[in-house]
Amino acid sequence: MTRAEVSELEALDRAVVNAFQGGFPVTERPFAPASEALSERGLGVSEGELVDRVRALCEAGTLSRFGPLINAERIGGAATLVAMHAPPERFEEVTDLVNAHREVAHNYEREHPHLNMWFVVSVADPDRVEAVLAEIEAETGQPTYNLPKEREFRVEAKFYVDGPIPEGDIDLSDLGPAVEPSGRTTLTPDERDLVLAVQDGFPVTETPYADVAAEVGVATDWVLETVKRFVQEGKIRRIGVIPNHYALGYTENGMTVWNVPDELVGEVGPSVASLPFVTHCYERPRHEGVWPYNVFAMTHGRSEAESERRIREVRDRMAEFFDVDEEPSSGVPAAEIDVGGWDTLFSTRILKKTGIRMGERASANTA
Repeated sequence: MTRAEVSELEALDRAVVNAFQGGFPVTERPFAPASEALSERGLGVSEGELVDRVRALCEAGTLSRFGPLINAERIGGAATLVAMHAPPERFEEVTDLVNAHREVAHNYEREHPHLNMWFVVSVADPDRVEAVLAEIEAETGQPTYNLPKEREFRVEAKFYVDGPIPEGDIDLSDLGPAVEPSGRTTLTPDERDLVLAVQDGFPVTETPYADVAAEVGVATDWVLETVKRFVQEGKIRRIGVIPNHYALGYTENGMTVWNVPDELVGEVGPSVASLPFVTHCYERPRHEGVWPYNVFAMTHGRSEAESERRIREVRDRMAEFFDVDEEPSSGVPAAEIDVGGWDTLFSTRILKKTGIRMGERASANTA
């Protein structure tokens, strides 16, 4: 969808995209208070009409789904980001070898003079990561560089469009049952079944929680209480509409990486993460002589100019804490990069995107 096509979305559709990327009610008929909230903003819509709009946006591909954004890390297993060099003359061969591993969930080609392949390994058993990487190294003849998350500063992949409720500030998450965290790190069998039932979204009906309850074979009240508790426990990051950011015109993304002095990471990370257009921000390990960067910030834009502007804003924020070079360090040997070096790796091709095998990870963590 081009930017012009996005602008042709009706006002109500754009309001839905902006308003409900989180904070959706956990009540038996959640679209009723959601429609009332829109009506209070001057967008008169009934419960049934709102259901129809969300369903239509899902069917059109504007939304990827409606429902929970599950935090796989809290469900069980482990995932890690891995970088490697695929020689240009062997790139397709190496891609096939890497992608053949079922543990590889996502794989991207990125612009970098050396580390041009970036993939995510997702496993049910955390001890399996090193074995998978050893297998890939043996098959490809290329070293891998494991970059597990050491600190998370932000995971907030929200994508807004021009139109009503531009700040997306409708929050109805206080509605629903009062619950307390369980204190457990494992899942019960019913909780596992619930995760598997909702990982790809809720049914887009007036009673989505009751429909999920019928599928799992449990009471609706139990689903409401468990979903609400999962939000409190961080197993669910948020509930609402999940946009297809490509369909909304966010076609440019840059992984901006920084060599931040270790003693400043605790200040710099949250500051960069507070920028509204930063969707992900982490601390990850360096690899001496190959990869000197320890802070990662992902930004998205609807044009190359917007993406570049946002990257400059990240650089300006970094400059408040330490000296930053004006130009990125692309092509400079790692050993020659001083503290303050940075780079931006743009993705040029999606090589694989199959999900993180939530079922295996949840099942392995079920007691």
